[in-house]
Amino acid sequence: MNIFIRFSILILIFQATSCTQDFENINTNPTTPVDVQPDHLLRKVLYDYAEQMSYEGFVAGNLLGQYFTAIDFNLFDRHSLTEPQYGGKPWNMLYENLRDNEILLAKSRANPAFAVYEGPSLIYKAYVTMALTDLYGDVPYSQALQGKSGIVTPVYDDQREIYLGSEGIIANLDKGFAAINAYKGGIKLNGDIIYNGDLTKWRKLANSLKFKALMRISGKEDVKQKLAVIASEGDFIKTKADDAIYTFTQSPPNNFRLSIAKTGDYNLFIMSATMDSILTKMDDPRKSIFFRPTASNAAVFRGLNNGPDASKLSITASDYSLTGRIFREEAGKLKANFMSSAEMQFLLAEAAEKGWIAGDAKTFYETGIQQSFDYWGLSLHADYLQRPSIAYKNAGSNAIEQIITQKWIHNIINGYEGWIEYRRTGFPKLKPVTASLNQNIFPVRMPYPASEEALNNVNFKAAASKMNNNSLNAKVWWNL
Repeated sequence: MNIFIRFSILILIFQATSCTQDFENINTNPTTPVDVQPDHLLRKVLYDYAEQMSYEGFVAGNLLGQYFTAIDFNLFDRHSLTEPQYGGKPWNMLYENLRDNEILLAKSRANPAFAVYEGPSLIYKAYVTMALTDLYGDVPYSQALQGKSGIVTPVYDDQREIYLGSEGIIANLDKGFAAINAYKGGIKLNGDIIYNGDLTKWRKLANSLKFKALMRISGKEDVKQKLAVIASEGDFIKTKADDAIYTFTQSPPNNFRLSIAKTGDYNLFIMSATMDSILTKMDDPRKSIFFRPTASNAAVFRGLNNGPDASKLSITASDYSLTGRIFREEAGKLKANFMSSAEMQFLLAEAAEKGWIAGDAKTFYETGIQQSFDYWGLSLHADYLQRPSIAYKNAGSNAIEQIITQKWIHNIINGYEGWIEYRRTGFPKLKPVTASLNQNIFPVRMPYPASEEALNNVNFKAAASKMNNNSLNAKVWWNL
């Protein structure tokens, strides 16, 4: 063989061997992080939920809860929930947050230096899980988020087990509370954009969420004793200093998404007729925070019935009340609300009115209203609590309806919450939509996304069959 050819072959063999041996090093970006510190993970999951769920609440949850009406691109407002447009698809976001939080939880348990994160991550896991199962019903849970272990088609867990199982919502809140009490280290909880590392406030949040979860399932389970224990111990969110909130910045990158949306997109959302009738009857000054007077007449606020068929109606936005400056020009005042003292007072009021806890329901109710006004930056008018439609049990008023309606008004930034509580209690009384695409039936759950049918078909079919073929009208367990 020609010596030149032999030499060339040797060079090629050497190069091939060298490329194979160094392939991993050559193809690894040395500046790409291979791990993430727990403070970054905590900040990410808290902010992601605050930002994305506030957006979802505005463009979708507030339509189901009848705070807002969409005047175009509004199939969701007409209750075609399988055709989300601007929002109405929280499934992926919720699971992504649970996935990242699971990494945080694992780190907190694997490294003693990160133990401070265990309690908050368990509490956060319970919080997001409750949001997920309350929207959809049975969902993948016990086998979810285990793709690295080879489980890529997780089973759907029964909602009762998700709430009450040994690894469920209530249990994780108890475990989170216990982990905080047990923590004796000196390392601060960094990355905490809600409480700035104050573990005593996380503990209050755990108890408040537990009270809320117990109230949610109270139609199916006897929860009176557990509620009474939480109420009597008093270690829950009581004042705005304890509120679990994140205040958006006025400008990017930590701003409310709709504050910089195109004008045409933002102006699709106006006051609903339901909200208009309730706030008008109360002569409620929060109306001027949540909405604007019409462009046609600065002295008039006007809502529109939900679910109009834009192809058959000529709707002029200037004739109706657009959403308020706090969602747009003054969005730096807007707070993403995980849970507030006002909501907790309304929960206490309902439980006291039903005789499940000690305390005066009227006092809880009135305190909740006061705290709601304070939350939204308003002073409570001197006569507000004495007005005929506001005064507790005035002229035979339904006390539970009064409580839930005030809680519904307060939670406008938590749009899905209003819909969930309507499903649980029947209040406030929502109006039939104008052009329903769901046979004039009000939906009582979100449908599983099409991606589940494609990627997790066997388990999807089993879960869908329990929900009348994935029907919007099949009630979840606690709602039966």
